[in-house]
Amino acid sequence: MQQHDSGRLRIVVIGAGIVGVSAALRLLDDGHQVTLLDRAGPGEGTSHGNGGVLASCAVVPVTVPGLPSKAPRMLMDPDSPLFLRWSYLPRLLPWLAKYLSHCKASETERIARALLPIVGNSLDEHRALAGTTAANRWIAPSDYLYVYRDRAAFEGDAYGWRLRREAGFTWDEMEGASLGSYDPLLGEANRFAVRLADHGVIRDPGLYVKDLAAEFEARGGTVLRGTLQGFVTENGRLASLATDGGPLACDRAVLATGVWSGPLADQLGISVPLESERGYHLELEAPSAMPRAPFMFASAKFVATPLEGRIRLAGVVEFGGLAAGPAKAPFELLERQLRRAMPALRWGSTRQWMGHRPAPADSIPVIGPSPACGDVLMAFGHHHVGLTGGPRTGRLVADMIAGRKPNIDPAPYSPARFAV
Repeated sequence: MQQHDSGRLRIVVIGAGIVGVSAALRLLDDGHQVTLLDRAGPGEGTSHGNGGVLASCAVVPVTVPGLPSKAPRMLMDPDSPLFLRWSYLPRLLPWLAKYLSHCKASETERIARALLPIVGNSLDEHRALAGTTAANRWIAPSDYLYVYRDRAAFEGDAYGWRLRREAGFTWDEMEGASLGSYDPLLGEANRFAVRLADHGVIRDPGLYVKDLAAEFEARGGTVLRGTLQGFVTENGRLASLATDGGPLACDRAVLATGVWSGPLADQLGISVPLESERGYHLELEAPSAMPRAPFMFASAKFVATPLEGRIRLAGVVEFGGLAAGPAKAPFELLERQLRRAMPALRWGSTRQWMGHRPAPADSIPVIGPSPACGDVLMAFGHHHVGLTGGPRTGRLVADMIAGRKPNIDPAPYSPARFAV
């Protein structure tokens, strides 16, 4: 391995979404020679299409107790946010069995404890990452509301709210007239809400990541378009990366390619049970009014986020793999649910998008050195919290490469839990 002056390393970060760009900026801060490699360019994938919320309270995984008995009914309900491409089920089953094995209280609570250090201080982490750069213009502090049909529906979610309280979150409860005065857009279908302060919105997630990448380049980083094919090692140390553009010499690498990380991680001694949880968004252009804050409609499991000049409706869970194109039904569901939730809202055109959340079976990101080659660090598998947890993950990666002791325990994220 070649190491340059004063410990300066040649590092390639593979994947230029929010996790990869965050890591690249932090590694540049440490004085390394850093290259970002991405097949499509910065901010073009899941980081472009997410819900836009810095959801620090999102520590409760999907795999709560009771999910296995509810899921079949949800698949039959046309108003349910859960979709399945039935032809994909045989391929999904091995991952699904592992995923559902975590639907017990002890596991849900373990996962929540692991997620909190990555997402719990997201607004401050994003502000620190963006600093005074052009990217800072996209960060807006905000409340975050979970909206329910009524108090009884909220009380039906008591388990998740207990976990959030134990994680240190506090909230206000609003119902009836107080909710209507908070935001008149909310209609009669939803008469109860929980308001969490100190959250945030990224008003254009794709442009935010592009601005961060532009800052990375302005400070001496290199951005390359290309596809990683494999890792070349010599005597157990990383020597270069094999790419479609030829070999790329490096001393360290960071694998941050989201759901596409699985086959590459296989080359490095770990077999992560990783699946695409396909997510959809529908953007409403030129709306007649803007929501005062991002609203998570709890029963429909979608968020309505005020972005720059538009409202983004994001949510839905569909299992159907990486190859199939988007389905019509999820978009129709998002619009139908929005019309129920905000009946007075009007808008012009709409834009549709579908992307891939990287869902490890245990809902915990994979962050840390590969068991087979410690010169390659993993940073993927953030499921629903990639935007929220990207900056903290980037800081953790930089600490690991520098040999600094991080101020959070990295053990829950270790790739070694999937070593083969």
